[in-house]
Amino acid sequence: MPRTETSRFDGKGGRIFWRAWLPDGEVRAVATLVHGVGEHSGRYEHVGQRLAEHGFATYADDHIGHGQSAGGGANIESLDEAADNEATMLDLATQRHPGLPRFVLGHSMGSLIALYLVTRGPLDLTGLVVSAPPLIQQPANPVERAAWPVLTRLAPVLSRRAPGLGVVKLDTSAISRDAEVVTAYHADPLVHHGALPARTAAEILRGAAFVQAHLDRLTLPTLVLQGSADRLAPPAGADLVEQRAAATDLTVIRYPGLFHEVFNEPEQETVLGDLVGWLEAHLPPQ
Repeated sequence: MPRTETSRFDGKGGRIFWRAWLPDGEVRAVATLVHGVGEHSGRYEHVGQRLAEHGFATYADDHIGHGQSAGGGANIESLDEAADNEATMLDLATQRHPGLPRFVLGHSMGSLIALYLVTRGPLDLTGLVVSAPPLIQQPANPVERAAWPVLTRLAPVLSRRAPGLGVVKLDTSAISRDAEVVTAYHADPLVHHGALPARTAAEILRGAAFVQAHLDRLTLPTLVLQGSADRLAPPAGADLVEQRAAATDLTVIRYPGLFHEVFNEPEQETVLGDLVGWLEAHLPPQ
């Protein structure tokens, strides 16, 4: 049975809470999990446990403004700072398990942060996994979708003048087809249940534009996981990675009918199996 551990480090923007799922036996590799906007690392308990069962020492932190880290209101302040904190999390995990292959796994905004991290400068990784990359923004709510062109123009201004102002409310019915997952999300006190602040929205937009323009820098072995019925991160984002990334080792798995959180869909066992299979296939020979 994997062991769990929690602690904190001094990150950009304040104290960062992290948790880890550690193999009982041999550690074969290190993986860091990067969670999405408004949520926290604890929602990936089942993913971390599964990876640890297969020998991956798995670490996940809560972003600034999220979960048990400093700040609040899902305000990440800066995508660069969020990426710096993920680099620190990766370094901490590497120091505890030196000399092992390293993977970064991101979901939704976490996949954007991961893509930003590997395209803004070189990063020594064995592989990258991104789930539902939000490179194309389009709210699931039809009212907000109609107002989205105005919101995108206003977001940078609001980010400077009223960074904490809520501007976009996630359509939580679009996270999963599993009603229990949605109910648990609504009941989770560590989840941000209000509208996303202007600063976070502006940073996501800025980060998506940067990654789109620099996907030719993505040369790492990469796995993309995408639900075809994702209304929060349109599948066109995964298409963009497939079309523009320079990686020669690139796998895109599209799951017909699945919503945004592919790890929390009724078909999660298939998704987790695909994830573990890809990671194990990219471990160096013993």
